[in-house]
Amino acid sequence: MKKLLLPLIAIAFTFSAANAQEKWSLEKCINYAKEHNIDLQLRKLDAEVQANNTTQSKFDLLPSLNGSTSYNFSYGRTLRADNTYGDINTQSGSLGLSAGVTLFNGFQKYNSIKQNELDLKASLQDVEKAKEDLALNITSSYLNILFNKELLQVAEEKLKVTKLQIKRTEALVEAGTLPKGTLMEQNAQAAREELEVVNSLNNLDLALLDLAQLLDLENPSDFDISIPELPVLNATRSMVDPESVFINALEFRPEMKAARYRLESSEKGLYIAKGQRAPSLSMSGYWGSSYSKDFPEYGLDANGAPVIVREEMKLSDQLSNRENKAFGFNLNIPIFNGGQVNRNIANAKINIDRNKLYMENSKNALRKEIQQAHANARAAMNKYFSSETAVSSTEEAFRYTEEKFNLGLVNSVDYNQEKNNLFQAKSNLLQAKYEYIFRTKILDFYNGIEIKL
Repeated sequence: MKKLLLPLIAIAFTFSAANAQEKWSLEKCINYAKEHNIDLQLRKLDAEVQANNTTQSKFDLLPSLNGSTSYNFSYGRTLRADNTYGDINTQSGSLGLSAGVTLFNGFQKYNSIKQNELDLKASLQDVEKAKEDLALNITSSYLNILFNKELLQVAEEKLKVTKLQIKRTEALVEAGTLPKGTLMEQNAQAAREELEVVNSLNNLDLALLDLAQLLDLENPSDFDISIPELPVLNATRSMVDPESVFINALEFRPEMKAARYRLESSEKGLYIAKGQRAPSLSMSGYWGSSYSKDFPEYGLDANGAPVIVREEMKLSDQLSNRENKAFGFNLNIPIFNGGQVNRNIANAKINIDRNKLYMENSKNALRKEIQQAHANARAAMNKYFSSETAVSSTEEAFRYTEEKFNLGLVNSVDYNQEKNNLFQAKSNLLQAKYEYIFRTKILDFYNGIEIKL
């Protein structure tokens, strides 16, 4: 039994450890955020409320049907059936059904349905906009982690080079080729570079924490991301003209769709306001009956005079005999309502103008964002390829300086300066690379291309 149990425990432990160290891809981060982000959930709830409003406006076309019932107790002096007063305790009740339906009201209900449908479409586009903004923020944080991971590798590589050089310097100092002060300077440089490694590691931890908090993870301590295959960066990539991106974005960007839906909704609001000038026609009906404990049943005596046959008429007979029915039409013609209808129409026109300006402002903002994204992407591309050239030339300079240092022709200060220049150039290249990737992703985002790595 123990022989069987131990392997099972080991497998379970391995499986648990693997799950704890599971690395998140960009796609997984985005999908998780779409399901758990609270701000996005609030947007979805707003859309659900609007969906309920739309459904209700459709149900408003149906007739209304309401039931009512009451039961009362009364005490005190009252007039008896024999036309005398006395103390009587009585009980009575009633029940009824009422129904009504609007036959015509200037198409206000019809236009309300259309308006609510347009408002619902706008709310759904707000949800899509929130999803895209969230995906963009996650992509930025994700790329920042990748940048800090590579920056840590550069710092570790720099320290590794220094430690190798320390070993060579120790041999040269022992041989008397270099003074002991050179070795001390190299050790001090290694200490500074170890601090750079620690700082890079801290920056990486902070970048991971930023993304974990953006995802609202409860325990970010084990959080890590997978390293994707990054897109190939080359100078032959042609960037789409920003104006063509803008024209394309006008059709599919959710904020533009939402603006169009809200403009159309305000136009329906004008029709609703104008509908208040039209007469409204409604139909209603009622059925009801009542019961009283002191309601007697009368009959005729031998002389044909009315006499009380029973002190209390049976419930079924009372409901039947005291039944009341009504049916009718109601025509309401607006003549003067303190100018309220005219003000509603004027405000509806203002709302249309406001939404036209809002839509125009959204267009201008979108055009500026695309122009800025295009300019940033082009600048990032130029910066990346310039940084590549700088790294290449700095590597050559460092190799030359390193050879001279090993021969004792260059002091440690100049050597360390050249090495710092090399790794600073590599850091600049990393920064330029991830900025270039992110800027091109933003441009693709405005061009309708899904964000992926």
